[in-house]
Amino acid sequence: MNYKIGVLKETKNPPDRRVALTPHAAMYLRQMFPNLQIFIQSSENRAFKDSEYQSKGFILTDDLSHCDILLGIKEVAINTLIPDKTYIFFSHTAKKQKHNQKLLQECARLGITLKDHEYFTDKKNMRLVAFGKWAGIVGAYNALIAYGKRTGLFELKRAHQCFDVKELFANAAAIKIPNLKFLITGGGRVAHGALETFSAAGIKEVTPEHFLLKEFLEPVVCRIDPWHYARRKDGEPFDFNHFVKHPAEYESTFKPYQQVTDVYVPCHFWDPASPKFITKEDYLDPAFRIKVIADVSCDLDGPIASTLRASTIAAPFYGYDPRTGQEGDSFSEKNITVTAIDNLPGELPRDASEDFSLALANNIFPAIASGDPDGVIERATILKKGKLTRKFSYLKDFLEGKE
Repeated sequence: MNYKIGVLKETKNPPDRRVALTPHAAMYLRQMFPNLQIFIQSSENRAFKDSEYQSKGFILTDDLSHCDILLGIKEVAINTLIPDKTYIFFSHTAKKQKHNQKLLQECARLGITLKDHEYFTDKKNMRLVAFGKWAGIVGAYNALIAYGKRTGLFELKRAHQCFDVKELFANAAAIKIPNLKFLITGGGRVAHGALETFSAAGIKEVTPEHFLLKEFLEPVVCRIDPWHYARRKDGEPFDFNHFVKHPAEYESTFKPYQQVTDVYVPCHFWDPASPKFITKEDYLDPAFRIKVIADVSCDLDGPIASTLRASTIAAPFYGYDPRTGQEGDSFSEKNITVTAIDNLPGELPRDASEDFSLALANNIFPAIASGDPDGVIERATILKKGKLTRKFSYLKDFLEGKE
């Protein structure tokens, strides 16, 4: 593979300290493809210092115009785009995100080929590169921080202040957690990342049946799937494929969990047509028990009424006042404590970047080198030389500013 790869510095604000190719992963990639040349754009914010790349023989340069592929994480600043290049990053445009409409328009105007990490999938439509596990790990850790702050029972160092995930897990293991009930919704990488943190904290996993019916003398966690929190309106047995295709034909069965849970960590994928988890009215039920919601999924105007907005790494918590439906004091006993950070993996940038980079090296670059026989690269290509590809042709009106 005779390519020149340019690793971009992140330009989005607030700054993101992750990188698409760590020094270790870049070395690994170069060993796989000896003719591959990798250039690193210098960055003061990156979790990996420039010197860590230099020590492994990589060239640092601000000018990547000679590179064939420009590789980043978050959206690239419009004023830094180079015409006629191939870019790979999370563009957040394929769902017609209005705030990135100009980015897509400018990429098209400049004849750019745009490939999006989110759409690198295998033949079964399973994602090949993702940060989900790290969102779950940090989200669950933030749930512990929130409960400690709310009650004054313990203090935890923030995730972004930890050197790596080992330190985070050690911190979680060092606190004493009362016999609380923690609940996770979802079954993918995110949910299992959350379970890793709770396991490190010594929280025992229990079945949904026991979670609903028993009280425990130790902290416990339960993870539930759609068949635990939704049912068909017509009374037919739950069918997951049917649920995915026809979510509007289901109703929520989540209320019993609201009444036995202390800390809730949503890690699910949610379709706007599927049933909601917690409505405004639910919070007013005297039996409602949840005190902390660490909303990793962070669907705004979605399934959880208390997720009024995304919070930030700098200001992670806010309160939800059930009586007014508005924001209130973060840790008031009368309010629900909410954390809903939408870039959680950024709190563990070294570990998250390493995991992501190796997935790119093992799953994406071999597809590029082999001519993409399985369509991995094609499925992720939104623009080819400034033109929408067939898969993303539904973006035509959005690209043209008609919607």
